This record gives sequence, C-alpha cells and structure tokens, in this order.
Amino acid sequence: MSETEIPPVAEVVDDVLRLTLATHVAGTSLDFARVVEATEAIAAFGPKVGAIVLTGSGANFSAGGNVRDFAHADDPGAYLFAKAGELHDFARALSESPVPVVAAVHGWAAGAALSFVLAADVAIGGPSTKLRPAYPGIGFTPDGGMSWLLPRAVGASRAREILLTDAVLDADEAVRLGILSRIVPDDEVLAEALKVAAKFVNGPREAYTEIKKLLAVSPDNTFDEQLDAERAAISAAANSATGREGVAAFIDKRRPVFPR
Repeated sequence: MSETEIPPVAEVVDDVLRLTLATHVAGTSLDFARVVEATEAIAAFGPKVGAIVLTGSGANFSAGGNVRDFAHADDPGAYLFAKAGELHDFARALSESPVPVVAAVHGWAAGAALSFVLAADVAIGGPSTKLRPAYPGIGFTPDGGMSWLLPRAVGASRAREILLTDAVLDADEAVRLGILSRIVPDDEVLAEALKVAAKFVNGPREAYTEIKKLLAVSPDNTFDEQLDAERAAISAAANSATGREGVAAFIDKRRPVFPR
C-alpha cells in the first residue's frame, strides 16, 4: 500500500481483526466515522477472531481529535458531547472485547489515542514513540476513559502529574511506567504487534477470555472474592475442551492444538 492510499478501517487477516483509526488525512487526527465503523467491526467480528490489532496509517498511531473540527463547530460543547459518545462506544467495545487487544504504537499517540493505548492488553512501541494527554494544552479535560485507565496503569500520583502537566512520555518512560509493553525498532512495530496477535490466535482462546475477566474484576474485588473467582475459573477451565487439550498435550509432550 502506498503512502497516499487510505487503508480500510477494519480487515480480518489470518483471524486477526486489524483496525486503522487514523490515517495521513488530517495529519493522523482521529476520523470519527472510522471510529464508529471500528466499533461496529468489533461487534461483528470481535467474538469470532483470535485477536484485535489497533494501528494507524501515516506518521503516527494517532494525533488525537482534530482540533480544527472543534473550532469550526457552531456549538463546540454539543459537538464534543456527541463525538465523545461515539468515542466512548468504541472505548467500551475495546474494554469488553473477549479477545486480546494489541496496539501497534508508532510515532505519536496523543489525546484519545493515548486512551486506546491504555485500553490495549499489549502495546508495542518504537524508539520514536511519544505519548501525551494533550487535553490541558487546549483547555480541555480527558475523554476516552483516560481518567480511569491512567491511574490504574501508573498509579494515582503519577497519573495526576501526567494529566495536569500534559507530560510528554517517551518510549523508555512509557515502558518503565507499564503503558507500553516493550520497544522494538520503529519499522518493526506493526510486524511485532501482528506477531503477538498471531500467538493469541493460535493459543488457548477460552483461557485468554477468562484471564481478561479475572483481571477486569480484580481492582474491585477483595482478596477473598478474587480467590473465589480464580477457583471457579480454573475448575471450569479444567473441564473445557481447551483445558483438556492443554493437559493432554503436556502429558504427551507435544504442541497443543487448541480449539477455535
């Protein structure tokens, strides 16, 4: 694909749903029509694939919302209320995805795009990756779930500093804070994200779904409640086709072939 071609919003390749939310058009700002289409694609394909990969097309993962659109709106408040609703439908779809979500974060991820990175289960960046809330710079407050996701990723104190000072995080700092999972060469970011996604496709899908559920409830559970949830989940896994195949393969000293 040439640099001037616009990739599809959603495409399923090798059982991976690949979502491209921002392109070189408008400087990799978010296209809300693409966001809406991506939400619909998760609903249609998400439960059927083995993984979801988020990426951008152009110089950046995404520069966030298009500020020029905000400026040209007759009623900026009403416009942002509607667009935040579309954005939050996508954020909910990511959060509720039963399959792992991998973000290929090349270049900048600013504004709501940083929220998407935080919502991913695995985020791959490169040496040139930079992350920034970007809201205080235009006198705005966060959206996309950032005020919920960031404290849970980096802790309340660090989240306050990052949001209030509109900090720019380079790739090394983002890895140290746990926002990015790891760094690879810039030209290998997407390939590495797709490689990770392929492992999820061929892995124990039922187990991944249940692991995501356990992680989702753990912040609000007491330790006793989480232990009970883990006991219920592992006993169910033992009787599942996935669990039976995993155990049989271990005993037989062979590679498991998990059901899809």
